[in-house]
Amino acid sequence: MAKAGQQGPRPSVWLGGGPRRGRRGGGQPSGLDRERITEVTVRLLDTEGLAGFSMRRLAAELNVTAMSVYWYVDTKDELLELALDAAFGELRTPDPEADGDWREQLRTLAREYRALLVRHPWLSQLAGTYLNIGPNSLAFSRSVQRVIRRTGLPAHGVTGAISAVFQFVYGYGTIEGHFLARAADTGLSPDEYFRHSMEAVSETPDTAGVIQESQDIMAARGGDTVAEMLERDFDFALELLIAGIEAMVERG
Repeated sequence: MAKAGQQGPRPSVWLGGGPRRGRRGGGQPSGLDRERITEVTVRLLDTEGLAGFSMRRLAAELNVTAMSVYWYVDTKDELLELALDAAFGELRTPDPEADGDWREQLRTLAREYRALLVRHPWLSQLAGTYLNIGPNSLAFSRSVQRVIRRTGLPAHGVTGAISAVFQFVYGYGTIEGHFLARAADTGLSPDEYFRHSMEAVSETPDTAGVIQESQDIMAARGGDTVAEMLERDFDFALELLIAGIEAMVERG
C-alpha cells in the first residue's frame, strides 16, 4: 500500500482509451501524424540516447514547432511510451497456431528480445520505467506465455520460468547494448575497445590478478571476436535455462 504523500503508478498513454490521434479544435499540423512522430522519436533515441532527446530536438527534426508535436501527445512521457511500443513491434514472434517444438520457439523469442535491446539501448530503461502495456508489448508477452505453457511446467511455475529466461535476456542484452554504445562513442570497433580495455586492466595491480585467474576460462570459451564471444556465452546460458525447464518438468 502506498504511504501518504507517495504518488501512484506513472500514468500510461495506453490507459483511458489509448493514445489520441489529434486534439479537437484547431488546425492539424500539415504533413504530420502520430506514426511519423513516433518513427522519428525512435530514430533520435537510437542516435542520441535518452539524455539527448527532447521535444524541441524532435520538433526541429520534423521541421515543425514544438506545439505541433503536442497536438498529438500531451507529454514527453506519452511519446516515449509510444516509441517503446513501436520498438516492440519489430519483434518476430512464433505463429500462435504453429505446433512446433517449444524449445526452438523459446530460443527464437529470446534471441529476438536480445537483438531488440542491443539495437535500441534506450529501450531497457524505458521498459523498466513505464507499465509497458502497449499492443506490441502485450503481443510479445502473450507469445512468451503460450510457449512456456507448452513446456509442461505446472501453472504455478510459468511466471518463474518466464522470469528466469527473459530477465536473463534483459540483463544480457542491456549490458551488451551499453558495451557497444561505449565502444562507438570512442570511435573504436568493439574488438579494439575490448582489447584496449583488457590491456589496461591487466596492467593495473588491483585488477591484474583477477584477469590472470580468469584467463583459462576465457580461453576455453573461445571466439576470435567480441561478437563470437558474446554469441557463445548467450547460447550456452540459454541452453542451461532450457535444460533447467526440462529438468523441472521431469521432476514433476
